[in-house]
Amino acid sequence: MAVIKLTKLIGLKFDEYLELVKIEKIKYSNARLIPALKTGDELALTSIFLSSLKLVKEFRNKVFADIKLQKGGKAYYYTEWNFEGIEKAKKGDSRIDGVIIIVVSGKIKDVAFFESKKDNNELEIEQVERYQRIANGLGVTKLVTISNQFVEKPTDFPIKISGRIKNVKTFHFSWTYLETIAQLLLFENNENIDDDDQVEIMKEVLYYLTHPKSGTSGYDLMKEEWKELADNILGNKESENRLIEQSILSWHEEEKDMSLMLSRNLGVLVKNKQGKDSVKSFQKTNTLNSIFDIKNIVSDLSIKADFVRRTVNMSVSINPINKGSIGKLSWLRNQIENCENRNPKIFNSIKNNLWIETDIKFYKDCIKEKYLNFDNLYEDEIIKQKEITKFNVVLTQDFKVNFASRKKFVELIEKMILDYYQGIVQHLKSWTPPAPKVQIEKKETTEQ
Repeated sequence: MAVIKLTKLIGLKFDEYLELVKIEKIKYSNARLIPALKTGDELALTSIFLSSLKLVKEFRNKVFADIKLQKGGKAYYYTEWNFEGIEKAKKGDSRIDGVIIIVVSGKIKDVAFFESKKDNNELEIEQVERYQRIANGLGVTKLVTISNQFVEKPTDFPIKISGRIKNVKTFHFSWTYLETIAQLLLFENNENIDDDDQVEIMKEVLYYLTHPKSGTSGYDLMKEEWKELADNILGNKESENRLIEQSILSWHEEEKDMSLMLSRNLGVLVKNKQGKDSVKSFQKTNTLNSIFDIKNIVSDLSIKADFVRRTVNMSVSINPINKGSIGKLSWLRNQIENCENRNPKIFNSIKNNLWIETDIKFYKDCIKEKYLNFDNLYEDEIIKQKEITKFNVVLTQDFKVNFASRKKFVELIEKMILDYYQGIVQHLKSWTPPAPKVQIEKKETTEQ
């Protein structure tokens, strides 16, 4: 007997689903890699993205893992999905941008709804809450949104939803994150795409997603509150909590954009360590901080934006060789000179802003000196008499009026981190003690 009304998806026999399609109770378009839609259209983006999941196994595995979608069974990919009786919106009938249905043994076992935005279009609370209600009513447990808004990880959400439904888990991707995952699969590493044809498909998808007309973009503009907060601090004016909260959010979005930019340049996924920025901490220090975890570099890479000085500091730490203080200084100097030899153009562009911080055992404050005045460290009496425990190599850049510029700040900090990494960080190494050697036991000889 044919099903005449859609009341659930999870658990529905796929034959019954197809019957509902046949009698037009359910309508959709199949996801296409080359959709007959205008370049940059939101549905074109959705269609191409879903098709790339269907056609490239490694890309599919990454995304399915992020949204905890079942990998086994047969997957079906649809766009413009709707059904008779779907909840109406103010502007007409609701329509789901994208749907993935997983079928196992003839039954629908898992489903994910997708909602996509392009350009500066942000997610709308009313729309997300409505899609949650629709999903919950059909037993669907996953709602995935995609936009140019950034989040720390896919399980985070870029907007506050008051009517969150426990049974429907929300996930979010930025288009930049998806581009980064795709690009990492094309690097020479142990996560390569096996099939040569799928490699070419991934390249074509990536070309579309990164094209200026596609509607995707990185984070290129700090929030309006950033400028207002920076100007208030310069003028010694108090700022309401809203300004600080939105500026912290803007900082975290730019932080994520930098980590993805580094990932694409390095071929490894760069991670952000959970920051401790809060309204309270900012009110005490007027600074925002980030920490990047990058595979195999000398230490975590730390960044600090100082609203009072209008500077940005980037630093890494180095454990020195097991020698006296003078030997440790010479060892560090040789490393930095090696940085200059490896990439003189970039090094010379930043060396005037390079600082060396020397941590001394049992001393609270470090001894700080510009790299150009490195010789002064040899003459410092404290350094001569005490033990150096660690070096910090710090790049400090004065952004001046550009600190408060929503666009220029992003441009400057992203160029700064690439120059710092390429000119300094990638060449530095901490000292590691050599492996112990086997001691040959000498036998005593006795005269006969």
